[in-house]
Amino acid sequence: MLAFLERHEVDASLNIAVKTRICRFNPLKMSSTDTNAKSDGPIPKGARLSRDVANLDTIPPDTLSKVEECLQPFRLSVEKLQDVSSRLRKDLIRGLGKHTHCRAPVKMLPTFVRATPDGREKGDFLALDLGGTNFRVLHVRVVEEMQKLLKMDSKICAIPQEIMLGTGEQLFDHIAACLAEFLESLELKDQILPLGFTFSFPCEQKDIDKSILIHWTKGFNCSGVVGEDVVRLLREAIHRRGDYDIGSVAMVNDTVGTMMSCGYRDQSCEIGMIIGTGTNACYMEEIKNVKRVEGEDGRMCINTEWGGFGDDGSLKDIQTEFDVMVDRDSLNPGVHVFEKMISGMYLGEIARLVLVKLAQDKLLFGGDLSVALLTQDSFETRFISEIEAENTGLQKAQEILSELDLPAGPVDCQIVRLVCDSLSTRSAQLCATALATIANRIRVNRGLDHLSTTVGVDGTVYKKHPNFSEKLQETVRILAPKCDITFLVSDDGSGKGAAMVTAVAQRLAMQSRILEDIDGEEEEEEHEEEDDEN
Repeated sequence: MLAFLERHEVDASLNIAVKTRICRFNPLKMSSTDTNAKSDGPIPKGARLSRDVANLDTIPPDTLSKVEECLQPFRLSVEKLQDVSSRLRKDLIRGLGKHTHCRAPVKMLPTFVRATPDGREKGDFLALDLGGTNFRVLHVRVVEEMQKLLKMDSKICAIPQEIMLGTGEQLFDHIAACLAEFLESLELKDQILPLGFTFSFPCEQKDIDKSILIHWTKGFNCSGVVGEDVVRLLREAIHRRGDYDIGSVAMVNDTVGTMMSCGYRDQSCEIGMIIGTGTNACYMEEIKNVKRVEGEDGRMCINTEWGGFGDDGSLKDIQTEFDVMVDRDSLNPGVHVFEKMISGMYLGEIARLVLVKLAQDKLLFGGDLSVALLTQDSFETRFISEIEAENTGLQKAQEILSELDLPAGPVDCQIVRLVCDSLSTRSAQLCATALATIANRIRVNRGLDHLSTTVGVDGTVYKKHPNFSEKLQETVRILAPKCDITFLVSDDGSGKGAAMVTAVAQRLAMQSRILEDIDGEEEEEEHEEEDDEN
């Protein structure tokens, strides 16, 4: 049975420990047998993570009480997180369905990646990473004997504004030219190497080497590309040059690349997760459950696009007034609701809105508001990580608030730190809830009493925040007690990971050819035996 967890002061919440440093989970000690024996059923009522507010006594009690009241909507109970997990579980199934997919907020896109690395991959590969105003080309070598994925060389190429807004032919000719210069500098132009293509724009993937652009984002608006296969456009641009060629191409989502780059180091890695500017996850699903793809045997990596969770209104009960304001003022209101509650693009703005509210209520800065604080996006997400740093956080808070022209004293800094902690904690808990939902699904799908797996992780929020990873991992242990999850930080998922997807696809193709050859030899032997008998 899951041990009950202590709580202090704030009821019904999975909250934070605030001492000299803020945000440390402190579940009561429980034996591994207790943890493993727990089912994935309802969490015992009252199960909590502790929150010690003893060292917030520098804040006047009346002020602290009012600040806590403002922050209370960000504090989610274990029962509420389990309820959110149940909603997501249903949306995963809807996204996989042949007839329900079109209405599902979580799209569950097939990637046609049918295996993870097994250590037998080898060779030289190219990787092309296009997702912003710059793109990268890489030469990656997979060394089977060393079990290493080596970046041999790379180059960053700029995309001028006129090309971002020009024709598709101009864009892909520019990419092909940069790739040609890269290959020439490495004296590789005479080799035909497989290429992993990370194309970070909304696409409908039809196969491992066919991906149709749905619409442009990130300031691109090249004509003649929407509705077209971007792999074909790349090949056509290379062929127009005529001075080099590429081999097989594998289209790669950056989350899939994260999983695959980690999968070469740890072959139990079957989940990829990004929590940075945006958020997403992928995992290996049983093909029989992917109703939009033919086949019953084996597995396929599914790009969940879980940032869209809640786009149908299913998360309205946990959206705060500040979440609603951020969504309303965003470029795409009502889209990617879950992402807007947890990712780096939005956390700083949520924090700013909370600080404005507290100042207006005369709980911060003596009620003063600066022009800077009233400016959208002026409070950057990186400030949250800096303010929550263990030893330097309060000093950093003073510096940041001074830069925002705010009269901040020691009490103000403590309150701002508490605000930052509340937002990062909720982010980690919601991300953990989604991850636990996927891990529990994998375990149940495979009929396992216990699942051991690895999650490949990337993203600045996970990597840069001083205790986000700890908060996330502790929450996952609570919500997926029958899943033993190891976390492995990715090393260049969109680059090396893209190359690894191509390497795995090549290995599978080679195995298929070997099987075909063996089948052919067996048929020939049967014919020879028949001839001898005749």
